[in-house]
Amino acid sequence: MRREFLQKDYYEILGVAPEASSEEIKKSYRRLALQFHPDRNPGDKTAENRFKEISEAYGVLIDPGKRREYDSWRRVGAREGGPWEGRPGGGRE
Repeated sequence: MRREFLQKDYYEILGVAPEASSEEIKKSYRRLALQFHPDRNPGDKTAENRFKEISEAYGVLIDPGKRREYDSWRRVGAREGGPWEGRPGGGRE
């Protein structure tokens, strides 16, 4: 699993709780995607980057398998005392 994947808080990015339902995740994604969509913010690199981040978070959290894996890694990091410390391989890619 990529290190970048594990260093982002996808729940925070979408503004939902870790217990959020798929419907809540979808609703938040749609709201944020409309707000930061590049077509609505032409030439705004910050909005474009935010849109990409939102899309990445949605792609993980809406897929049950990816979400389960992501949540599992989040728990390991929290237990080890750092956001993503204690990963297999010592944090190396």
